[in-house]
Amino acid sequence: MGKLWVKGFGVFFILALLSCKENTNKKEIAKILPVDSLLQIRYQKILDYPVDSVSIPRSFDPKINKIFKVAPKDWTSGFYPGNLWQLYKLTENEAFKSKARDVTAYIEKEKFNYGTHDMGFKIYSSFGEGFEVTKNEHYENVIIESAGTLATRFNETVGSIRSWDFNKDIWEYPVIIDNMMNLELLFEATKISGDSAFHKIAVQHANTTLINHFRDNNSSFHVIAYDTISGNVIDKVTHQGYNDSSSWARGQAWGIYGFTMCYRYTNNPVYLEQAEKSAEFYLKHKNLPDDGIPFWDFDDPSLPNALKDVSAATVVASALVELASFTNKSLYSDYSKLVLRTLKSNEYILSPEIEAPFILKHSTGNWPKKDEMDVSINYADFYFLELMLRLENSKHKKTP
Repeated sequence: MGKLWVKGFGVFFILALLSCKENTNKKEIAKILPVDSLLQIRYQKILDYPVDSVSIPRSFDPKINKIFKVAPKDWTSGFYPGNLWQLYKLTENEAFKSKARDVTAYIEKEKFNYGTHDMGFKIYSSFGEGFEVTKNEHYENVIIESAGTLATRFNETVGSIRSWDFNKDIWEYPVIIDNMMNLELLFEATKISGDSAFHKIAVQHANTTLINHFRDNNSSFHVIAYDTISGNVIDKVTHQGYNDSSSWARGQAWGIYGFTMCYRYTNNPVYLEQAEKSAEFYLKHKNLPDDGIPFWDFDDPSLPNALKDVSAATVVASALVELASFTNKSLYSDYSKLVLRTLKSNEYILSPEIEAPFILKHSTGNWPKKDEMDVSINYADFYFLELMLRLENSKHKKTP
């Protein structure tokens, strides 16, 4: 792969031009910059951003020019170090690896956080990416220990890993579609340790999700509430979608990615079938815009004036590169390439003058709470970088 080095005279010249105070229209300069130059500038800002153990960048709101930072306990904390690891893969610039190693260390204490299901998001996005690059034995141990922590949230009667601990007066045992993403940590822990218990829990959770989380049209419910005595479903609701019966775009994305990933580890055809059915709902939906970037919820009544969600697009596009490798169906890779073309533009890449450690604009975090509305979010960048890596790798081998 061509190295996207974040250095050299060209980038230096651009940055110097942007910093010039005399008769410099920065927005006009941004419009004429090649996309690769814009990306390199954004990568450099990710690298240069000062981070400590309580100030990991999560999102950037351009409306108020503010970067929102979190501590390692936040579910998004692993994506910033994950972005650094992926940027090292893209560029082979040792500076990214060095900083990734430093920031990843901040996340380690989360391996014993028993109060969250988001171990995969936090640990596998950081230590998992780091292990792929370094083969560091300590990273292996953190992955196994974190999987053990996550496994304590599994309930055999329900057959799933508990998602949230809040709202206990409303949901006795809530399981969200997002939780499919955390199964990768368990599957990898079995690969590393040889302990099949992690794999079995992941499979049981996937099987329970397969039965209960999907509507007849293969759209996904967000939250399934269970009874821990009988294991039966009590309610099917939303927490981040427009309403209980709507199709929240990022929830659909988690399902597509999650079941594609489960097929990778199990070769179980029912997982592949669900991934394809979920993808078909998404790709053929009448409300999916021509540029491939979905509105935050397919059923928002304000369409087409609703906010878009770039993070949903990057999750799906990355997943479909892998799904294409399993099925040899070009419609999946076609969508992935469409999203990449759309996002590699001034419309979606942050302007070079913006001092924030992010790449993409126009993600929607939590619409019902009006939180992170039309912003840059670290996980959108994470799956964007993964999309680029997977598309490049798919040119050389069948499975990303």
